[in-house]
Amino acid sequence: MDRAATVVGRMRLQELAGQVIVAKWQGTAAPVQMVRDLHLGGVIAFDANVTSAAQVASVNARLTRQVRRRWPLFLGVDQEGGVVERLRGAATRFPAFMSAGAAGDASLTRRAYAGSGSELRGLGFTVDFAPDADVTSGPGDPTIGSRSASSRPATVAEQVVAAAGGFSDAGVLPVIKHFPGHGSVPADSHLTLPVQTKSLEALEASDLVPFRGAVQAGLPAVMVGHIDVRAVDPGVPSSLSRPVVTGLLRDELGFAGLVVTDALDMAGVTRGRDPRRTAVQAVRAGADVLLMPPSPAVARAALVRAVRTGALPRRRLEQAAARQIALLTHLAGAKGRPVGSARSASRELSAAAITVTDGPCAGRLVGDVVHAYGDVGAVGAFVPAAQAAGITVLLRRSPPADLTDASPRPERKKRETKRAFNKRVTRWERAEARRTRRLDAWSAREDARLAAGTQVGFTGFHDAPVDATVAVATDSPWVLGRVGAPTRIATYGDSPGAMHALVDVLVGAAPAPGRLPVKVAGVAREGC
Repeated sequence: MDRAATVVGRMRLQELAGQVIVAKWQGTAAPVQMVRDLHLGGVIAFDANVTSAAQVASVNARLTRQVRRRWPLFLGVDQEGGVVERLRGAATRFPAFMSAGAAGDASLTRRAYAGSGSELRGLGFTVDFAPDADVTSGPGDPTIGSRSASSRPATVAEQVVAAAGGFSDAGVLPVIKHFPGHGSVPADSHLTLPVQTKSLEALEASDLVPFRGAVQAGLPAVMVGHIDVRAVDPGVPSSLSRPVVTGLLRDELGFAGLVVTDALDMAGVTRGRDPRRTAVQAVRAGADVLLMPPSPAVARAALVRAVRTGALPRRRLEQAAARQIALLTHLAGAKGRPVGSARSASRELSAAAITVTDGPCAGRLVGDVVHAYGDVGAVGAFVPAAQAAGITVLLRRSPPADLTDASPRPERKKRETKRAFNKRVTRWERAEARRTRRLDAWSAREDARLAAGTQVGFTGFHDAPVDATVAVATDSPWVLGRVGAPTRIATYGDSPGAMHALVDVLVGAAPAPGRLPVKVAGVAREGC
């Protein structure tokens, strides 16, 4: 930290202001010029910036090589697993973090996320905005859901520390989120400013438990969300609130590490606020990194002006930049591993998490032929896993175009007699009746073909419940309480590893050891 303090003490004010900003970028080419010109701390990659593993690795390598710093750049990504994967197709897919809660094995969690982190490091990333330390409140939680390990605070705390430890083992800086807890507010901060109405005592007993555990474990970085915490600083987003960031997180919980804002282009913090004032207010509140301001140039200029006018002490900027540089410096030298090296770790986590809430706990659950339907992504991942196990998978086919393309009812032409027009209408009606009968017959044959297989229905992220003989929830498990399937299974993800684990259970080759980490009404049990 002393060396980092010396470095930032020698920076020009414009460089110092840029160093605390981590920006988004457009396109798929390395944003070298933007990072250089604004002296940004780094950038964050999203789906639109990534086309392949080779491409994103090249981007990170070029940034590292051409933006010369004596410490690693802040090259971040949201790679949680499950529904939040910015590197789909460029890194091994992992199930949602709720898998860790269902598996209940901290050592396994650490190994799994070390595997994920090693691939990220191999691609050149230095920071992952994960894991989620939010405690989900249940099906009324619109934002977090399966991104949380559990609705039980102690479980979340244990799994967060383990997953963050895995990332750190791999040389990737983990940023836990979203302080002081996004899992129990009924709104999405991407769309509005959620209001947290719990008392401070209630927060201490629930939402804050994982963060306190993370601080006690010495985790290095925390993201602060955009939440109106009425018990602490009413009406002010927590990311901009000194009573929340400095008072609650630093003074009360004792956190001395790096504080990162949630994205500053989200509606929860932009609506009705000047982005220049927002940037300054966040740093004054205690944030060390401004993530994704709407305009990094405007944010930097606002910080410079605030220091020059006395609204923001330069020493606060120096403290923020020094914390960032000190942590990044510790990452220097980590090498990472190639994409694909974490496949076994991902599959092992899913195999330990898979949960059967209804139906037999042992033996074969499907026949040699299955009819798979529902969530398209899950079905697409299930098919090769099932076929590899010798299962024939039937998928509903689309009817031929000549059976589905209805002809429009004829319109009477100019000078056409009524008799001639009626004849044309009659011919059209007969043709349409023949087409409808042929379509009905085709559909009946297709239904008969599919009936030969055991029905396996997949419900994915925010899908309506899909019922079947075997109902599979590939995201949050609450949907299992809303189906009538005799067999119900939670996989907490639709990754290849999760689908292989599912197939192993379906054919009776492996048990389902996981247990529901959240309360699900309407199921027979928490697990086998």
